[in-house]
Amino acid sequence: MASTPPPPSDPLDRVPLWVLVGPTASGKSELALALAERLDAEIVSLDSMQVYRGMDIGTAKPSLAERARVAHHMLDLVEPNEVFDVQQFLGSLRCAMESIEARGKKALFVGGTGFYLAALLRGLFEGPPVDRELRARLEAKADSLGAEALWNELHAIDPASAARLHAHDVRRVIRGLEVFEQTGRTLSTWQTEWASPNPRIERARLVGLHWSVPEQDARIRARTDAMFELGWRDEAVRLREHPGLGASAIQALGYRTMLDWADGTLDRAGALEEVVLRTRQFARRQRTWYRKFAIQWIAGDAIDRLDQAHAHLVR
Repeated sequence: MASTPPPPSDPLDRVPLWVLVGPTASGKSELALALAERLDAEIVSLDSMQVYRGMDIGTAKPSLAERARVAHHMLDLVEPNEVFDVQQFLGSLRCAMESIEARGKKALFVGGTGFYLAALLRGLFEGPPVDRELRARLEAKADSLGAEALWNELHAIDPASAARLHAHDVRRVIRGLEVFEQTGRTLSTWQTEWASPNPRIERARLVGLHWSVPEQDARIRARTDAMFELGWRDEAVRLREHPGLGASAIQALGYRTMLDWADGTLDRAGALEEVVLRTRQFARRQRTWYRKFAIQWIAGDAIDRLDQAHAHLVR
């Protein structure tokens, strides 16, 4: 008589993979609360910037009242002057999953960071080991020529990778250049192979909220204006003063603009327009990322969106 195989050692391979996605300002948080309650699940954030303590308004972090309503995980893990990368994310995620599983609960993964979603479902593309001499040379080039010069260099050899990175995301731009120089192949090419189907992604259930571009743009403007009223500029100034905004946290959308406004480089109207524009661009990049996944899209204004989402996840 055949023995029963032991359960998988990785908690991510033992639990249902229910995922709710959508571009920024699409209404994920509101739907996630109702959906988690119906599923008897706890919410696990897939947002790369909500891990930073104190970055509450600018990242649209769930409120304390929302966290009291449904338990949330992967929030407020590190200070904004610390580096937090996808390797740390996966380590913290597995700890959270162990805790959720021990309580007999399920997890609802929610967020808009496409790279974190890919890491959850496909694991990590490790790439070649870091060449310290090469990295130092590229960092020196960034210092002398500026971040945008390196981004333009990456765009010339790997437009797909450059398109999903902000020009000031120097660390990831340098990594893209490193991979090409070390292997002769672009990072996006490697990641296409890394994206091959595997058992985890094949059993995942993904739903997403979708709006037309004009509707999405209007929602972005309305939410950005509300975040200004809540004191986003003061939050950014406070974090700059203590504990400081590190190289990763400062990449969060809008924080540089808030500091420019506080320093007088921009007025309120100019800051608002800049954040709205950058957020629309970010939403467009998110939509591009989502094409890599089999997502059941639901109209953001559908009256029965909760029923649709629930039905797809548990089918």
